[in-house]
Amino acid sequence: MLLAGLTEIVLPLKNPVLQFSLILFIILFVPFFFKRLRIPSLISLIIAGAVVGPNGLNLMLRDSSIVLFGTVGLLYIMFLAGLEIDVADFKKNSGKSILFGLYTFLISQLLGIFVALYVLDFTLISSVLIGSIFASHTLIVYPVVSRLGIAKDKAVNIAVGGTMITDTLALLVLAVVAGSSNGALSSVFWIRLFIGIIVFSLIVLLLFPVITRRFFKRFDDSVLQYLFVLGMVFLAAFLAEAAGVEPIIGAFLGGLALNRLIAHTSPLMNRIRFVGDAIFIPFFLIGVGMLIDFRAFFKDAATIRVALVITVAATVAKYVSAWITQKIYGFSADQRRLIFGLISAHAAVALATVLIGYNIITGYTLDGTPVRLLDESVLNGTILFILVTCTLATIVGEKGAQNIAAAETGDVPPEGLLKAGAERILMPMNDIKTVEELVNLGVTIKSRQNLDGLFALHVADSSVSGGTVEKHAEKVLEKAVMTAASTDNLLTGLFRYDSSVANGIAGVVREQKITDLILGLHHKSSLADSFLGSLSEELLAACNVTTFIYKPAQPLATIKRTIAVVPQNAESEDGFLLWIDRLSNMVDNTGSKLLFYGSPQTLGYLKEHHGLRFPNAEYKIFRNLDDFSGLAKEIRGDDNLVVVMSRRNHRSWHSRMSKIPGYLGRYFERNSFILIYPVQAGGEEELIEFPEIRLPKRIRFNVVPVRSQVEKVLKKIPLKRISLRRNSPE
Repeated sequence: MLLAGLTEIVLPLKNPVLQFSLILFIILFVPFFFKRLRIPSLISLIIAGAVVGPNGLNLMLRDSSIVLFGTVGLLYIMFLAGLEIDVADFKKNSGKSILFGLYTFLISQLLGIFVALYVLDFTLISSVLIGSIFASHTLIVYPVVSRLGIAKDKAVNIAVGGTMITDTLALLVLAVVAGSSNGALSSVFWIRLFIGIIVFSLIVLLLFPVITRRFFKRFDDSVLQYLFVLGMVFLAAFLAEAAGVEPIIGAFLGGLALNRLIAHTSPLMNRIRFVGDAIFIPFFLIGVGMLIDFRAFFKDAATIRVALVITVAATVAKYVSAWITQKIYGFSADQRRLIFGLISAHAAVALATVLIGYNIITGYTLDGTPVRLLDESVLNGTILFILVTCTLATIVGEKGAQNIAAAETGDVPPEGLLKAGAERILMPMNDIKTVEELVNLGVTIKSRQNLDGLFALHVADSSVSGGTVEKHAEKVLEKAVMTAASTDNLLTGLFRYDSSVANGIAGVVREQKITDLILGLHHKSSLADSFLGSLSEELLAACNVTTFIYKPAQPLATIKRTIAVVPQNAESEDGFLLWIDRLSNMVDNTGSKLLFYGSPQTLGYLKEHHGLRFPNAEYKIFRNLDDFSGLAKEIRGDDNLVVVMSRRNHRSWHSRMSKIPGYLGRYFERNSFILIYPVQAGGEEELIEFPEIRLPKRIRFNVVPVRSQVEKVLKKIPLKRISLRRNSPE
């Protein structure tokens, strides 16, 4: 039976199970094999598509399923570009992105028209269309940028922002040329196009974030959130198409609109990247490869000539644009390589343009042969042009991206900060309902380079033993491990018995060399309970580590603003740089806007010494801790309040801090808030004053066990010899 089934297999494959299996094995093994030949994985998939496609071994046709998944993959690339871009830097560099996009488009468009008109001898309208092929580009190298974690580099922001400009203008040229050839170019055409683009942009950029934030607040299921995001992206792509521009513009704007709602370290973001990298983007690359016909080189000299001319001219145009950008903005050679890699690959828009031009018939010859706007030599030459430019862009861009990533990894952290590998974050947990919130905060405040510094702890009462306790602990810790794993982080689960929960946690802090402690705000069970709870107060006294007490009211991803209240003299505490580092990570990973409230002296210190770390932060005067009633008037529903506290009798401690729990319970009950207790040196000590007395040259002192203050005084006494003897504990 098996042999009979195998003999019925014919080429090209028709069985969808076999087709899908073949593509999955290509995605799995081909990049691994080509990696040994030092060929980038992106190019290996394009080559594999050419080999198995209809112009190669004819194992598969480029049927509707390949086109569908390939379209999804292209939209996914543009969506990820909009999703991972630093919105604050994008706004800050929007002028630079627009300028870059304009001169990149003009250089490529004009050079394309010149080459097509005077070297390839095409008509003016055909030359304009070829110029739009030069001007457009596909961010085929962006998955590499995303994987290396340099998506926030200034060069990437400018290049990605410029891509939207160049591709939009190139597609407008295509629409105008197609309209003119069909006789549809009129004032109605321009009015409809302009209104359509305006309406589409307003809907995506203003309405989509509101709808998505409400959905995320109501539904926390990761599968539902992923499906909702995917639906919104393709809805944005459809709206763009309805407005008269290509769907890739809609996908990019959709990613930009949802940027701040999908934290870069969240499980949702991890799923978006995973599905794109594993399925959709490889499908797109294989589909592009299936269009390539290697035999086109040998068909006629016209194809080779067209392919050679447009490849060289387009590459020169993009290199000139990258070189000009490097000189204008003072970028490094690696940033120039990265920009060139991002803008020199031509795939989707170039392919769409050449196919539309090929299908536009301007007339017929005497023997009835159709005269096309772009003939077959341009079609075949463009396919080879796509292969060469994608290969060159990947090699050059990947080299620049790797060098930039290596340089960033090698940066020395500011003095006093722990290295990423030394971060060890502990989250004691008992209630399974709060596990995800605590783990998500831990993932949000840690460094991206630290993938295994998370610990979850469950402490059980040693007087209560049995399977029920251990089963509950197992469920809690298993959920914590799974939540962290969904963000590609390794979390270590710890379980121990102890007569005191506080002692158990404090013991683990010492044993595991914990640097950060995340506690959930307890729920008061009686009027006698304090705001923080006895457990938190005991841990603050016993553990001198950066401690976060967290009360979530909504997911971190839906936070619009982070309001940080900093007490006077906070900068003089030993742990100042540590909590500043965690706050920076939290703001970067959530994409929220940061507002500092503090005294003029503290705000001045933050601006002077940490302004570069928080380039878009706002600073507002908050003279004393009694101003919380005024702050409550400025707080919004989607704000997260961060209050930097102090343990009693330390440098930044103030007696008014005792009122803060009451303020939080009164004014900020519906807001998420985090109390941060930094690492602090010994408190202000009350020294014992001794009267001036005359002492003999030799004195024997009996000193009680707690003798630090007495010893300080004795060291100042001018005696030749002091004998200190410890009394017995009794």
